[in-house]
Amino acid sequence: QVQIVESGGGLVQPGGSLRLSCAASGSVGSLELMGWFRQADQNQRERELVAWITNTGMSVVGEAMKGRFTISRENANNTVYLQMNYLKPEDTALYRCNARSADGRLVFWGQGSQVTVSS
Repeated sequence: QVQIVESGGGLVQPGGSLRLSCAASGSVGSLELMGWFRQADQNQRERELVAWITNTGMSVVGEAMKGRFTISRENANNTVYLQMNYLKPEDTALYRCNARSADGRLVFWGQGSQVTVSS
C-alpha cells in the first residue's frame, strides 16, 4: 500500500510563487514516476499534465508551464517538489500528485492542493 501526502498551495497574486510538495510512503520501490496533473474545472474529468520526473532525474514540464515551473525529486525520502514562479490566473486549479510505476500498472493519487492565482 502507498500513501501520498501533498502540501503547499494556497492563494497568491499574479506574478507570485508557490511551492508544492508530494511525499510517497509505504511500498514505493516501484514508483518510478512522480508528478502533478491539474484540473481547472472540477466538474470535468479532463486533467492537464503539469510536470513529471523519474527516479533517475529525467523530467517533463507541460508546455504552458515551461520556463515558470520546475520539478525536483529527493529519492531518499520519496518526495517531489514543484516550484511555481510567475503564476498567472489561468494557473488556478486543483493540483493533484500522481505516483506510478513505469508500466502504469500501479497508480496512486494524492488528495490535491488548490492553487488560486488572483489579485
